[in-house]
Amino acid sequence: MTALEQYARLEAAGLWRASPGAQRRDVIVSLGEASLTITDLQDRALAHWSLAAVARANPGESPALYHPDGDPGEQLELGTGSEDMIDAIERVRRAVDRRRPRPGRLRLAGIAAMLLLVAVIAVLWLPGAMRDHALRVLPPAKRTEISQALMAEIIALSGRPCRTEDGMPALDALAQRVLGSGGEGRLVVLRDGPVATASLPDGRILMARALIEDPAEPDVPAGFVLAEGLRQAAQDPLETLVREGGVSASFGLLTSGTLPPALLRAHAQRLLTARPATVADLALLQAFEDAAISPRPYALARDVTGESVLGLIEAAPFARTKPRPALTDSDWLRLQGICGA
Repeated sequence: MTALEQYARLEAAGLWRASPGAQRRDVIVSLGEASLTITDLQDRALAHWSLAAVARANPGESPALYHPDGDPGEQLELGTGSEDMIDAIERVRRAVDRRRPRPGRLRLAGIAAMLLLVAVIAVLWLPGAMRDHALRVLPPAKRTEISQALMAEIIALSGRPCRTEDGMPALDALAQRVLGSGGEGRLVVLRDGPVATASLPDGRILMARALIEDPAEPDVPAGFVLAEGLRQAAQDPLETLVREGGVSASFGLLTSGTLPPALLRAHAQRLLTARPATVADLALLQAFEDAAISPRPYALARDVTGESVLGLIEAAPFARTKPRPALTDSDWLRLQGICGA
């Protein structure tokens, strides 16, 4: 009890009783390092109380009444003239109280930590988990409905897609050559936008009119379609759309299979104005090789100087033998006229 060194050899007079029915006796109370000693007037020890276990029956009142913790029947009364002793005992009691475990505080701290953990999970894990689950259980028909609703917003911004009787078979021929046998109907040429290509949740690829009308050969649009197909494989377009809408979009998709019109409208604007994400050269080269299409026209369409696409030009397959064009000359001419005059 170093905090009580100033009270060394402190003594005070008081009244003490051993039990509730016992007669009170005049005693001398002595303060030791760890105990309170109670003696009679002949200096005979009557009791020893541990300082750490002294309790007060009437806090703030006078005279002060003390008893051993857990035994209120034994009692010590300290009145006028014992202020120093009372002050010393109270200091000890406050020090002991500060060191005593606080189950309530620990419980509150535990609850707070648990709530914090739940909040962290809700913020970091729950949105992604909800989004992934919603995408996993969404029926294909609902994905098609969302794509149709998104396409309606795109048409409102860019006009109806290009379509001619001669041009559509040529467009499907390009889709089948680049995307495989299931590619028919997956390409859509827009009169106004996008910057190059973009994807709908149902797998359709939107193409800028300039990709059809400006190049001298069909391998250019074929290359852009190949690159967009790789983006689709790497990132589900519907996941991108739902991610933009946040938790509310994931919840709506999970419960009703629909997305807010405002989200579809904003996403349509982004599809028509955002530049497509970069695709790694190695993945592109492999896709060109699998489709038996030369990457050189596509690379030079991206950068006419060739400086930023050297990886595609120098490591291009078919260095010795040039593969057949993505379309025949007649199909290419018909495709270039798909948007009319």
